[in-house]
Amino acid sequence: MVDVSVVVPCFDEGEVVADFHAAVVAALEPTGAVFEIAYVDDGSRDATVERLRELAGADGRVRYTSFSRNFGKEAAMLAGMRMARGDCVVLMDADLQHPPELLPRMLELRRHGYDQVVARRDRTGEGAVRKALSRAYYRLVRRFMEVEVVDGAGDFRLLSRRAVDAVLSLPESNRFSKGLFSWIGFDTVTFRYENAARAAGVSKWGGRRLLNYGIDGLLSFNSRPLRLAVHTGLWLFLSALAYAVWIVANALLDGVDTPGYATLITAIVGLSGVQLATLGVIGEYVGRIYHEAKRRPHYVVRETERDAPGRPAGPSPGTAARAARH
Repeated sequence: MVDVSVVVPCFDEGEVVADFHAAVVAALEPTGAVFEIAYVDDGSRDATVERLRELAGADGRVRYTSFSRNFGKEAAMLAGMRMARGDCVVLMDADLQHPPELLPRMLELRRHGYDQVVARRDRTGEGAVRKALSRAYYRLVRRFMEVEVVDGAGDFRLLSRRAVDAVLSLPESNRFSKGLFSWIGFDTVTFRYENAARAAGVSKWGGRRLLNYGIDGLLSFNSRPLRLAVHTGLWLFLSALAYAVWIVANALLDGVDTPGYATLITAIVGLSGVQLATLGVIGEYVGRIYHEAKRRPHYVVRETERDAPGRPAGPSPGTAARAARH
């Protein structure tokens, strides 16, 4: 019986994954827990999968899955949770920004009965612009989203087995895990830790990816942008009606003046912008419906630890455990 499964999505982490593995083992072995480490190679372009083969050959507690291409972190976390056999599952990144020395504290809080233990980072060392944008975004999502997403509470968390099963039961393709973790509920506790720098390499989360991820979060858990588009249209209609009444009254009292070119252009540009924005919001939702309707798998597996040289063949224990649960 496995007590703890550590799920680790990896994308181009060949420089640091061995150091990360040593740190996790050093943190978990003194606890006396039976653990496994499930790595998911998300189509890395460097030597990540080679490092994972070496770790799997040297340590029987290591399991890994390698994707045929980059499918994104959401797909990697989903694959890792499907692999996990432990009574609880810890999600963490391989770049050592999620400190492994916090694992014993998370396990201790789990023993107090919590189904979710969330490590909430501060924003030490971040740039002023990024910090301000992050705070503004979380204020926005708290106002518009149907679930609570806390600033600094990311993917570094412990989930009980029933919490993991609840997440795996959700069938959607467009996954926003922060929202899913909040949506399933269960008893949750958070604690803060100091933001840590990457051990090696560069962040894969540039401004464009962060923007797209933020849009996914806003659209995945509410339909309020559509309601906002309706409200905007109604207010524009009422404004246009009031303006028309003013024009008619002015013509009756003072006669007809030559219409202003600037007013006309401003009205056309403003209304066109609102229409395009509204169509864009509708298009986002239609595109998500289209994506869900295709029912494609979340990822394609190229290789697992069972395919590595020297590993026994046959069905994986994770598959048997999942079959028993379902």
